[in-house]
Amino acid sequence: MKIIKLLFLFGLLVSAKTVAQDRPPNIVLLMADDMGYECLSANGSISYNTPFLDKLGKEGIRFNYAISQPLCTPTRVKIMTGRSNFKNYKSFGYLDVNEKTFGNLLQDAGYATCVVGKWQLNGYDSKFATSKKDMLERPQHFGFEEYCLWNFIGGSRDRYANPNLYQNGKQLQGLEDAYGPDVVSDYAIDFMKRNKEKPFLVYYPMILTHNPFLPTPDSKEWEDKNLRQKGDKRFFKDMVEYTDKISMKLVNAIDELGLSDNTIFIFTADNGTYGTINTQTVNGSFLGGKGTMPDAGTHVPMVVYNPSKIKEGFDYNELFEFNDFLPTIAEAAGIPIPEYADGKSIYPLLSNEKQASRETVFIHYDPLKRGKDNAWYGRFVRNKTYKLYSDNRFYNVSKDSEEKNPIPDSKLTEKELFLKEQFQAELNMAPQHSFKQSDNYPKKIK
Repeated sequence: MKIIKLLFLFGLLVSAKTVAQDRPPNIVLLMADDMGYECLSANGSISYNTPFLDKLGKEGIRFNYAISQPLCTPTRVKIMTGRSNFKNYKSFGYLDVNEKTFGNLLQDAGYATCVVGKWQLNGYDSKFATSKKDMLERPQHFGFEEYCLWNFIGGSRDRYANPNLYQNGKQLQGLEDAYGPDVVSDYAIDFMKRNKEKPFLVYYPMILTHNPFLPTPDSKEWEDKNLRQKGDKRFFKDMVEYTDKISMKLVNAIDELGLSDNTIFIFTADNGTYGTINTQTVNGSFLGGKGTMPDAGTHVPMVVYNPSKIKEGFDYNELFEFNDFLPTIAEAAGIPIPEYADGKSIYPLLSNEKQASRETVFIHYDPLKRGKDNAWYGRFVRNKTYKLYSDNRFYNVSKDSEEKNPIPDSKLTEKELFLKEQFQAELNMAPQHSFKQSDNYPKKIK
């Protein structure tokens, strides 16, 4: 009788393991706000300590050529839809309601879906604003059945101490002593606990590390409520390190739920660091370039962690573009990649299979035109070494990352001239764009 019971229990365990193996992976995607590549210790920072993200990169995949849009809303539109900005970007702070996101795709595939953190997609200060009821339901429209969000309705207001947050249709109350990033990350963990028996997607566009630069609960100034809203650039260090701490909190929660092997955890950032932040690195000082098109505005950190598939950590030294997220997530979930997606899946890379390298990255950027400064709008095509803008500026960015010295045609080698012609052909494939200021764009960077 005991033998029969043992065999029965063994059968249940084998069956449960088989179900877990057959189940599509959970996906947890964190995207920090205004945190360039240089901010991780593993990427050379000596100003800030990010031991946990460094550890994930060492045990997983550390991407050295992840290229984002230069500013928040353009990146958010691109990452969620898998499409270039020239196709669907209508206004700052707005995601076209006719688009489908990776939330829609995974919800249709049976995933539990949740978004927490910074929204900024309702268009409440543009001509696309609709009723409050409609905006309260906008995350569900884009495939997220649950949400806990800042920058949602009626202006940004406080995001850190005493945050202004909306959760599943209601404005949260009683947060006078709360810290916004903790509230939303705690909700994400609660969502995972409630949905651990089915595949889930957690999309967490983070509130950190955007200015104002304020104390975190780990700053000594936090103890005095009168100092919690007192900004100073020195708190950027605390905010980067709190981002690392929240990443650790989420990964530890996944592990405690017994879901580590079947969860793909991704960390990246929406654009470069704010322009007043000067980070000390092993290669010298590095000034942030949020909103601009050189590396300081578009080169971001990215790590992927999935211990069941990625047995040994490694650096990925090929290009990655943000429209690659949606195809990758779709393939990971076992669903067809939509034909409208511009990006390419890197799921083979995450599964220890051969991955075709991306040869170029294409960026279309026209979020807020500032006078005659070409750094604020235009297009470029680049590979790891060279970069061509729509106004014919051509750089060797491996030697001139600040883009101070465009190479004139008269100085190009035969190989460089051929490459430039290839880049120009790619630029020409996209419909021409006038790069004119829209009435709906903000007057300053937010």
